[in-house]
Amino acid sequence: MSRLLLNCDIGESFGNWTLGLDAEVMPFIDCANVACGFHAGDPSIMRKTVSLALSHGVKIGAHPAYQDLAGFGRRSMAYTAQELEDLLHYQIGALDGICRAQGTHVSYVKPHGAMYNDMMANPAQLRAVIQAVAAYDRQLPLMLMATRDNSAARLMGEEYGVTLWFEAFADRAYDSAGHLVSRQLPGAVHHDPEKIIEQALTIARGGNLVASDGSALHLQADTLCVHGDNASSVAAVQRIREALNQQSAP
Repeated sequence: MSRLLLNCDIGESFGNWTLGLDAEVMPFIDCANVACGFHAGDPSIMRKTVSLALSHGVKIGAHPAYQDLAGFGRRSMAYTAQELEDLLHYQIGALDGICRAQGTHVSYVKPHGAMYNDMMANPAQLRAVIQAVAAYDRQLPLMLMATRDNSAARLMGEEYGVTLWFEAFADRAYDSAGHLVSRQLPGAVHHDPEKIIEQALTIARGGNLVASDGSALHLQADTLCVHGDNASSVAAVQRIREALNQQSAP
């Protein structure tokens, strides 16, 4: 079994409003996808999250989104390619500045919510995102969804010299193309910790998932995501970490 990096969307509180169990999750993950203020997070939350990640030796990734606090970044919005690049640079730069003040730096980029889903559905938008990352820092990997066929995305990443980390989800249902089932549909999010652990280990072992239409789905992933705002995922994360460590041990 390949060594999967375990990542989590984190730092998604805002002001006095708290979301997620960051302190409980952080000891068990490799990568923290830190909200950059457009869908969640604020300067103080970002600083505290960076500090927490540093205390556990966790890589810090920028988790930029559409400018949509009210919708938690989960609503599609129309931007030109240049506007999208500006959004990404603004958010990556903000988090990178907070990181540098604490003696570290942003290690990768993972778009959030609707921006993430839209770039997977629209090749022109994916190109704009990859181009934006390349313009900011070509050394930053871009995290994007592992689907049934990622060949076009791989070629685009190679064109811009950007490393791509393909991501699978332990707590989400997939359709036959390897895209996430809409959260508006029943069964889109897994809430049974045993099911979440089973899906995580199936992906790690290179096995087949069962898509929403009943077909077999194989995903080649570099990293596995659990969601910090899903209490069942938080309950499962320690066991996923232990299982992944056991499976990858020589």
